[in-house]
Amino acid sequence: MSAMNYYALFALLMVFFVAYFSFDIGSMGRFEQQALSETHEEQAVSNDSKGRVYALIIPVLVLIFATISAMLYTGAQALDTFSILGAFENTDVNTSLVFGGVLGVLAVLFCTVGTIEAHVYPKATWEGMKSMFGAISILILAWLISTVVSEMRTGEFLSTLVAGNIHPGFLPVILFTLGSVMAFATGTSWGTFGIMLPIAAAMAVKIDPSLIIPCFSAVMAGAVCGDHCSPISDTTILSSTGAQCNHIDHVTSQLPYALTVAAAAASGYLVLGFTHSALLGFGVTAVVLAVLILMLRSKKTALAA
Repeated sequence: MSAMNYYALFALLMVFFVAYFSFDIGSMGRFEQQALSETHEEQAVSNDSKGRVYALIIPVLVLIFATISAMLYTGAQALDTFSILGAFENTDVNTSLVFGGVLGVLAVLFCTVGTIEAHVYPKATWEGMKSMFGAISILILAWLISTVVSEMRTGEFLSTLVAGNIHPGFLPVILFTLGSVMAFATGTSWGTFGIMLPIAAAMAVKIDPSLIIPCFSAVMAGAVCGDHCSPISDTTILSSTGAQCNHIDHVTSQLPYALTVAAAAASGYLVLGFTHSALLGFGVTAVVLAVLILMLRSKKTALAA
């Protein structure tokens, strides 16, 4: 099924292509030009810096180990007989993340003991908190919007739009499009999985059982695409925060790339639905994406000239 997740596969390839060839389209080109034209003041780096690589590595390892251990522990509390899969299935994710985060912070403090003066800690803590205030505010508002959309049963309504008499060959591309729209509106790919996968299975069984796997793949690809593009997605919000750029600028700059890959993936799912050939659908996606990239590069060159 992962081989039919055309959007995810080609989105990864697009990342390497953009990075290697500096393929800037849409607002990304404008931001790139601004970055190249602006003069940035270089921060003076002290030669007697006491920073160490282990101060970066150890907290990350502690965070990962503590979180996974807490997930196993909280999941094991609900089991009579312990098993790793059962523990992960019944784990308390929120508690585990808080536990791992707290230990990660403590590991940071431990690694910096003796390298910075005591009076620096309060200021550093406050600066770190301030850097996350914007992301936290956006996340809270995004969760509120997602809750409203969920309570309005937007997913069930959208699913009824494709119900009725349709040609089986159109089913994967329709589900891909519908999954993208739903994830974009709700800001969650996992929520879209939960709503759309049972619907896709029921529709495929009724129309053409051989399309079950392609329909599942189309839903998962569409959900990832919509989540990738959505301004209220937690991954989008945290990505813009991590990159320290304006949230809407991040959304608008990545949107042309995501839509380009989505258009190519939709072509692949259209071919997949009619031919039932995952390889042919993959090939069509690759060809369409290549053509779109060449068109965009030609347009960019013409505008530059």
